[in-house]
Amino acid sequence: MKGVRRFRDRLKKDLKNPEFRKAFEEEEVFAFLAIQIAKIRQKKKLSQKDLARRLHTTQQTVSRLENPHNKSLSLGTLIKVAHELDKRIKVELV
Repeated sequence: MKGVRRFRDRLKKDLKNPEFRKAFEEEEVFAFLAIQIAKIRQKKKLSQKDLARRLHTTQQTVSRLENPHNKSLSLGTLIKVAHELDKRIKVELV
């Protein structure tokens, strides 16, 4: 727990830097979406290959969608994925 506490303290400090905060928030959005797609797919007991078939694409493409470091996720693709996973998209600027 000591390491987690140190990490949180460091992150809190780093987030005071506007450039760091901007980069962190951008990364956070892509990572959150990728993880969410993977979790929903798994909850529905679909393999990446199953979802790929539904999306008329390849398993490799689904793998890239679920990669938290992938920054090429478009809103159009996200809408298609959501539809195939019986979800809807909610976009909000806060």
